[in-house]
Amino acid sequence: MFITKYIQEVWGAVRSLATGLRRTMYYFTHHKEIITQQYPDNRETLVLPERFKGEVIMPHDDKNEHRCTGCTACELACPNGTIKVITKFDIKPEGKKKKAIDKLVYHLELCTMCNLCVQACPSDAIKMAQTFEHSVFDRGLLTKILNNPGSKIMDGVE
Repeated sequence: MFITKYIQEVWGAVRSLATGLRRTMYYFTHHKEIITQQYPDNRETLVLPERFKGEVIMPHDDKNEHRCTGCTACELACPNGTIKVITKFDIKPEGKKKKAIDKLVYHLELCTMCNLCVQACPSDAIKMAQTFEHSVFDRGLLTKILNNPGSKIMDGVE
């Protein structure tokens, strides 16, 4: 009984190893699809998958306008406090106060690239970029302000 179970486990392991070796030899002899990329030699031709997530960015248009309303949904959705939305109140010409962002602080060193902040944003103000080379000697360089200096919210975004 014990010996039979032992022999079955050994046979299953050998069969699994043979399956893996067969697949490896297939890719070794059939060079139709090359999966491995030779980074960093291929920086100019590097192709990343569309769903790759590198860091959070806030796109601005040519008039330095963004879509962020300061709702803090991204801050609430982040599981480890990577994003901090600092808001202020702008006074409109009509005399009404309107909430706007002062700074959108992003701590790249804490980010797990989970994409929850992007999914939670109701105005599509932030998105994931495909940058991935984040090595720095000073950790302070990994804390970023996402909104540009002097930027304002786009007209029509509420």
